[in-house]
Amino acid sequence: MEINTPEGAMNGAIETKADAFDASFDIVARQDETAAAIEALRGDIAEVKGRLDKVNRAAVRPVIGSTADGAIDASPELKGFVDGYLRMGRETEIKGFSIASPADGGFTVPRPIDAEIARRLLKMSPVRSVANVVQTSTSGFRRLISIGGTASGWASETGARTETASPKFAEIVPPLGELYANPSATQQMLDDAAFDVSTWLAGEIASEFARAEGVAFINGTGTNQPRGFLTGPTSAQNDTARPFGTLQFIASGNANAFDATPESKLIDMVFAMKAALRQGAVWMMNSATLATVRKFKAADGSFLWQAGIVDGQPSRLLGYPVIEAEDMPDVGAGSFPIAFGNFKAGYLIAERTATTILRDPYTNKPYVQFYATRRVGGQVLDSDAIKPLKIST
Repeated sequence: MEINTPEGAMNGAIETKADAFDASFDIVARQDETAAAIEALRGDIAEVKGRLDKVNRAAVRPVIGSTADGAIDASPELKGFVDGYLRMGRETEIKGFSIASPADGGFTVPRPIDAEIARRLLKMSPVRSVANVVQTSTSGFRRLISIGGTASGWASETGARTETASPKFAEIVPPLGELYANPSATQQMLDDAAFDVSTWLAGEIASEFARAEGVAFINGTGTNQPRGFLTGPTSAQNDTARPFGTLQFIASGNANAFDATPESKLIDMVFAMKAALRQGAVWMMNSATLATVRKFKAADGSFLWQAGIVDGQPSRLLGYPVIEAEDMPDVGAGSFPIAFGNFKAGYLIAERTATTILRDPYTNKPYVQFYATRRVGGQVLDSDAIKPLKIST
């Protein structure tokens, strides 16, 4: 065969070299293609990362209608409300998108301002931050709570099923009242374009609402205001013995202060609550009581208090977070200075969804007053979920 001849061998060798030479060009081309593909992939990754950054920035924004620095976004409707009504008092510019309140002549504030008020309330109001908050569009709110009575049993596949007892219900109707705030500004302040009226107004309203709520949710009488969780009936009986709606208290063992072993009373408060309700429970007390409790030690000399390690993380007492509420009573005879509870299950806050506002430039000249109102109610929801400590023997 020709391939075995020297000439054929030479031809084969020359052809083999030519194939390797051409293949080297193919390798270079493939390397160029690979490099181009890598660059394109890097571009895609950068684009995806940019989109994710936008999503993350949107996710950490405080609330719809609020910017990262706390200022409220100026939508056309909001700008008309602020510049037309709040600054100048022109009602014709807002009647198209705001609901009037004929009873007092006010207007429902735009959603961005109302959302900013709600965000600040959640941050500043201790009980609201841990309670069960429901929004309602009517002045009345009712909820049925099952308080037992439903029975169960076992039976074979074809066995007879005996009739069970009917369930028992209790109706929860939180007392509502009209919460109001009345911040003031001069007309000169309102005329200043650099003055952020909407953010200022939301902050002033939220601060006053939070102050009034702090008192009512703890010590409210239930007459034209919420009923506080400490103003209802209390008893030393446990969950199986006392009537629904009555809180079980743990006595301190001393008529005027804590006894010699206060840590044991705190432990009793924790385990007097059902295990399921302890998941999500918190302590609540004011700063004066907190100063005393922080000094409590266990038998081995270690402090019961555990400070939060990370900024923003609550400190803990016996493993449960501590909420500081200045409206809790001080330590004194017959008082309830400490509460341990799952307030999400134990206390219900019902409120109208919208805040209304009335601009009043006449009552207190030269100040312009903004009369803001909101309907808010509150009541104990599950009396097994809150355990106060009573200074008593």
